Amino acid sequence: MAGNEFENALIDGIYEAAIVPESWPAVLRDTARIANCREALLGTVLHDDVRLLASSPEFRVDYEEILQRIPFAVNERAQRLLVRGRHGFITDEDVFSEDEIAQEPVYQEFLIPSGYGSGVATVISAPTGDTTIVHCERSFAEGIVDGQAIAALDRLRPHFARAGLLGRRLAMERARAASQALEMMGLPAAVLGLRGHVLDANGLFQDLMPGVFLDRAARLTLAYGPADDMLATVIAGFERTDLPQLVRSLPIPAWRGTGPMVVHVAPVRGRARDIFSFAGAIIVATPVAAGAGPDAGLIAGLFDLTPAEARLAATITAGHPPRDAAARLGVTEATARTTLKRILAKTGTRRQADLVGLLKSAVGPS
Repeated sequence: MAGNEFENALIDGIYEAAIVPESWPAVLRDTARIANCREALLGTVLHDDVRLLASSPEFRVDYEEILQRIPFAVNERAQRLLVRGRHGFITDEDVFSEDEIAQEPVYQEFLIPSGYGSGVATVISAPTGDTTIVHCERSFAEGIVDGQAIAALDRLRPHFARAGLLGRRLAMERARAASQALEMMGLPAAVLGLRGHVLDANGLFQDLMPGVFLDRAARLTLAYGPADDMLATVIAGFERTDLPQLVRSLPIPAWRGTGPMVVHVAPVRGRARDIFSFAGAIIVATPVAAGAGPDAGLIAGLFDLTPAEARLAATITAGHPPRDAAARLGVTEATARTTLKRILAKTGTRRQADLVGLLKSAVGPS
């Protein structure tokens, strides 16, 4: 394919990838080819938090390792790119001298030993407050990317910018559709961004503001303090790929005129990120009615308890004090009380009576 034909096909691919995110790896492969580079990646940055949207699998692994060892906020190469790369593609030579490269840890300890070290990149600001990074990389031994390749990349830059805006708008529409679909099922729901701020909330969820939820600038908060502490922990883990991301259930007792409820937080992970590109989680509130109390399996599922914790919680909820529950379960009273403390912490309750009331409300009337 001739040069112009290849470039035109790549431009078409950029817009297609905005609608079909699975196409980004192929688009980035061809972008790297135009730059005479080995690899390319697409990422976003918000308040020094960086997320890789797409790249080749090998480059993703290497780049995420670099980010773990040298966080973006203290990565001198990345920070200089943010300052200097807002008007076009730039190379390492534009932001570092040879002496600086010889002394900079990100080059000497990570990039060059891994077969990288010569990059060309740009940053594109978005109205949503985040920044898109388009970055191509090759080995340090191959030298600086030449002017002809940079000119070709600069011709692609406005198309990456428009595709980014299109992708964000589509992501917002998908988030809105998800929350509205849950409303049709009678469930208050919202889609949270990566920092825990509300991207979209359905009408039922908005009805719970400000009594249960508070839509603050920094993040969504819960009016009930113990549950909000748990929510803050969940939100902090949205971007931690090294930690297991389980569905979290946050119990809220009867509070400020509302009945008891359980707030479920489902982090958006894996392929779901292709749909909710800028979402961190879907949050659903489920009011609960009084009942006899759930079994151990349901308790474990709702509150992320271990099997031993769930069995003890179910036994106590059935009316057996810790000493009696310990005997029934074949453990010592000391073990039962230690386990009970963990259960109280996980369910956001402070007293045994509160725990029993919460768990009895977690099933419908019999």
